[in-house]
Amino acid sequence: MKLAAIQMVSGVDGDANLLRARALLEAAAREGAELAVLPEYFCLLGRQDSDKLALRESLGRGPIQDFLARAARELGLWIAGGTLPLDGGAPTGDEPPRAYNSTLVYSPGGERVARYDKIHLFRFDNGRERYDEARTLLAGHQPVTFDLPSRDGHRWRVGLSICYDLRFPELYRAHTLAGADLLLVPSAFTHTTGQAHWELLLRARAVENLAFVAAAAQGGLHENGRRTWGHSMLVDPWGKMLGVQPQGEGVVLAELDAEVLRSCRQQLPALAHRVL
Repeated sequence: MKLAAIQMVSGVDGDANLLRARALLEAAAREGAELAVLPEYFCLLGRQDSDKLALRESLGRGPIQDFLARAARELGLWIAGGTLPLDGGAPTGDEPPRAYNSTLVYSPGGERVARYDKIHLFRFDNGRERYDEARTLLAGHQPVTFDLPSRDGHRWRVGLSICYDLRFPELYRAHTLAGADLLLVPSAFTHTTGQAHWELLLRARAVENLAFVAAAAQGGLHENGRRTWGHSMLVDPWGKMLGVQPQGEGVVLAELDAEVLRSCRQQLPALAHRVL
């Protein structure tokens, strides 16, 4: 199966972001991709964290969801829609409004087949950079997988995750125990943390689960002054990088071979050797 990890440098104009996402999805489709993965916050990286709340949608309706469904249908693609803000319900008391940071997956027929709400919310403070997603986001609670029947005859089971989830291997082990052989990681890693840990963590998740990993990232200097690490990449079950986009927007393409997956798991049956 050919997979495309799409890298973007999203800005503060939501409509412009969707236009760029559509162009990159079209490029992936022209190259024969069956599955395209958009990055976290593909639809907006606002001037402040709360800007995303103005775009939040109710599940099943809204311009971002319409965009994803239409693109999947018109391009004949499976699309993992990076993340978009989904309504978290009316706040109570003095609580501020918050949203779920969610990945929605659409089939080539334009049907939504999966929703995953980011479980682990990022917080970081090194004295110069400060982030706390819990100020605007609600945490999800449930790991999610979906099945993708590929043209190669293999039914891929795909585990969903988002950005900061990458630091919590127990989520990916839960996916593997549920039968996942492909792990998706749409992200907007900071330049600071990405430079230190991004490749290391992605390759570790692939190796320890003997699974393919596809990470679609934000990568560059954004209008809001934030700098993201990029390096969207595809990794095979042995930890080999199949493709990478260091910075700027682009499409990383690679063939995922189910026989490579079977061979790795047969030669090194580490998943069967689990004790704990």
